[in-house]
Amino acid sequence: MKVYKCSFCGAPIPPGYGLMYVKTDGTILRFCSRRCFVSMIKFKRDPRKQTWIRKMQRKMQKQKEKKPSTAQSQS
Repeated sequence: MKVYKCSFCGAPIPPGYGLMYVKTDGTILRFCSRRCFVSMIKFKRDPRKQTWIRKMQRKMQKQKEKKPSTAQSQS
């Protein structure tokens, strides 16, 4: 099973969750929540200007930084 990334905020989407939107040109957009879907499709917002997305991305980046350091100390 493949874990996709949200087209708006970049959060990982586990299998069986999220929304998939197919545009008329055949482009597939995947969203982790309705909030991301509405922000991108209906309101045409820029994710770089949304504070809640920047906070989420910082949180995900900190989690990524923690994982390798714990793996190295265990080996």
